[in-house]
Amino acid sequence: MALEFLLNKQNPDGGWPYLHGGSWTEPTVYAVLALLAGGETARWKRGIAWILRTRRSDGGWASRPGVGESSWVTALAALIPEERVGQAAHAGAIEWLLPVQGEDTTAVYRLRQWLLGNSHPIDRNNSGWPWTPGAGAWVGPTAMAVVALEAEHKRRPSARVAARAQAGRNFLMAHMCREGGWNHGSTDAWGYDAPPYPETTGMALLAMDRVRSPGMERALSLGRKFLAETRSADAQNWLRLGLAAQGELPQGYAPPQGIAYRTVPEVALSHIAALGGLA
Repeated sequence: MALEFLLNKQNPDGGWPYLHGGSWTEPTVYAVLALLAGGETARWKRGIAWILRTRRSDGGWASRPGVGESSWVTALAALIPEERVGQAAHAGAIEWLLPVQGEDTTAVYRLRQWLLGNSHPIDRNNSGWPWTPGAGAWVGPTAMAVVALEAEHKRRPSARVAARAQAGRNFLMAHMCREGGWNHGSTDAWGYDAPPYPETTGMALLAMDRVRSPGMERALSLGRKFLAETRSADAQNWLRLGLAAQGELPQGYAPPQGIAYRTVPEVALSHIAALGGLA
């Protein structure tokens, strides 16, 4: 059923929409990964052709054709196996990811804060990724960049790649909510402890590479609790992927009945989770 849904949603140009309309990079990558995992050949080839056509000259990808800058979705494109997209496109995605960091973790930002009287030490070993260059770092894009770089390091060991992935994991640990788990970014943006969310908790768990600490134990406990309670398709997908990566998904787990999988990312990620994971 999942593959049939995805095949029916593919646009004539080879890409996929979120639900209806034009093609976007995020749903196209997830659909391609699902079709690759499911063994469907002709359609993923058309999807990869769309991805290669929309690659930007800086090596990254924009959220969709016509958008003028590369963004976080480059991490998703980097998850497509190198043998499917070609060495040049894959290497370009990794090279685009490595130097990008949230504006709030750059030396210039820290200097500006110091000049304003807000003293923050510069820590290049704790830096996340933004949705778009020049913005602040957030949990979602950081998690996916770490997943992509960690997969790259496992295929082709590199101290540079490993160090940048570790800096991203440090960012995630520093932005864990007090009770465990993660929200989208700041833990106290409004002057009080912000609560964690199921979907971002799942994404961060996927990126943490079986790190163990008291904080991670709280995050894993909360992730299992979220999994038992949530009826959101997006949250179920990311929690399944994250807990599976940590070796904490209950054996034979199946999502509760009645969850509505409506969008291309929801259907594709559910299929990928059922078949073992993203990377």
